[in-house]
Amino acid sequence: MTRILLLSAYRSDSHAAWADWLQNHVEGIEWTVRELPGRHFAWRIRGNPLSWLDDIPAQAPDRVLATSMVDLATLRGIHPQLAAVPTIYYFHENQLAYPVSHNQVRSIEHAIVQIYGALAADELLFNSDYNRQTFLEGADRFADQMPDRAPRDLGDRLAPKCRVLPVPIEPVPAAENRDRRLIVWNHRWEYDKRPELFAEAVCRLAEEGVDFRLALLGKRPRKTPTALSRLRQNLGERIIADGLLPRADYRTLLGGAGIVVSTAVHEFQGLSMLEAVSAGAIPVVPDALCYPEQYPEPFRYPADDVEGLVSRLRDVLADTRIDAPDVSRWTSRKLTQGWRNVLIA
Repeated sequence: MTRILLLSAYRSDSHAAWADWLQNHVEGIEWTVRELPGRHFAWRIRGNPLSWLDDIPAQAPDRVLATSMVDLATLRGIHPQLAAVPTIYYFHENQLAYPVSHNQVRSIEHAIVQIYGALAADELLFNSDYNRQTFLEGADRFADQMPDRAPRDLGDRLAPKCRVLPVPIEPVPAAENRDRRLIVWNHRWEYDKRPELFAEAVCRLAEEGVDFRLALLGKRPRKTPTALSRLRQNLGERIIADGLLPRADYRTLLGGAGIVVSTAVHEFQGLSMLEAVSAGAIPVVPDALCYPEQYPEPFRYPADDVEGLVSRLRDVLADTRIDAPDVSRWTSRKLTQGWRNVLIA
C-alpha cells in the first residue's frame, strides 16, 4: 500500500472533484489528506504553510501530491521530513496565464509561489497541454521581467518534468428526449467567463426571431451580474432553469440539453463543458485556451467575437444533423490507469 500525502490548499470546484475522485477511484493507496476551504484566495496561496504548520504528519509518506495552490517550496523547507520525499505538483491552473479583472492588480506573489513549487517538485502534472505551455512560456516571461541576475532558461529546466494528465469526468447519460434548442450556460458568472458576451449573443439571436430556450446555471456572486439581469429582463420567457441545481438534477438537465456554450477568457480544462458534451450537447467554444485540444474546428468560433458566436449558434440551431464530438478520453474509465501509474510508480 503506497502512502500518499495529498495537499490541496483551495478546495473548490475542480480541485474538490479531483481530490475526491482520486480517493474513490485509485486503489492501492493509503491517503492522508490536508485541504483548506476554497475562499480567501490570496491568503490560501501564500499562507498555506502557516495553516498547516502543526498539521503535517511527522512520519514521511511515500509520496507527496500537492496542487499548484500549495507553497510547496516553503512547506518542504519547514518540514524536513518532506524534503526527500518524491513530490508531484499538480496544476489545475497557473497564475502566469490567469486573467486579471479591471478591479484587480496582478501580483508577482501568486506566480512566484508556483514557480518555486515547480522547481522544488520532482514531477509536474497539468490538466491540459494549454496549461503546460502557458506555464512554461510564462515562467520565461516572468524571469525576463526581473531587474537583474535572472535565469534565462526556466522553461527549459522545467519542461522535462512536465506531463499532461487531466481531471477525469464521469460521463452524463443522455436523456431519451433531447431538446436540441436548449442552450446551456454552466459556468461561474464572473469576469473570466465573459457572461456579457454570452448575453449579447443570445439577445441578438432572439431579435432575429430564432427559436431557443435557456438554462442559466453555474455559481453567481451575491450581487446579480449585469449579464444575468439582462437575460432575465429580455428573455425571461425562454429561461427554463436559473440557478444552481442539485447534482442529480443538474446531470439530468445536461442529459437533455442541445447546446452548451463557453465565452471564457480563462479555461485550463473546462470540466463543465466536457460533462455537457459527454451527454450529447453540442459545444460552442472560443478558438482559444484549452478548447482546440478538445473540440474540432466546426465547434469553435473566433475568440471574443460576438458576431462569430452568433453565427456559430445560428448554424448549430439550424442543423439538426450535427452530433457532439467524442470526449471519452477525458472520462474516468480512460484516465484511471494513467493516474495509478503516476501515483504508484
